Amino acid sequence: MLWPKLITDRVKTGEDREIVRSYPYRSACPSTVWADLVKDSTQELFLAGYTNYFLWSQLPDFIGTVRRKAESGCRIRFLLGDPNGEVTRQREEIEGVALTVSTRIRITLEHLEKLSGVEGVEARFSSPHDAMNHVSLSVFRFDDQALVTPHLARLVGHDSPLLHLRRIGDAGMFSRFSEHAEELWERGTSVSVSA
Repeated sequence: MLWPKLITDRVKTGEDREIVRSYPYRSACPSTVWADLVKDSTQELFLAGYTNYFLWSQLPDFIGTVRRKAESGCRIRFLLGDPNGEVTRQREEIEGVALTVSTRIRITLEHLEKLSGVEGVEARFSSPHDAMNHVSLSVFRFDDQALVTPHLARLVGHDSPLLHLRRIGDAGMFSRFSEHAEELWERGTSVSVSA
């Protein structure tokens, strides 16, 4: 009777097996984790952060990596908030930081413009009706792994917690967060990467 309790106290069981690691701050997740997830993805990168701006500075040669991934057949999607949207404006007031939400989105758009014409790279703005749901939860999917950031109150993304998830089955946390991001994507509006 003692051994089973000892084992279940030390070993993940059930749905929590999908949690690879948790971080109290997104910024506490090493950039090598992000880089390895991007590098190891072969089928899909779905980057559904509201701004996604930090990827361009945190990951060396991210533009080149995205280009090579797309050229090798990996589907790459960016879901962004609308830089001119009401939720973006409200979030800027809440955060009250110099590097505004709309500026961070525009940084991503500027980088995406450099990828115009690359087959397999897509971008959308979340719909105005979904913007509040998008700004409060970032989902970054790399094939069967994901990094998820639930944004806390007035904190910017790097100060919010992060979960590293690995798909185990079809009804776990990975799938639930992925379905959330897919739903936002489906209702989003296309962004021309040349705009």
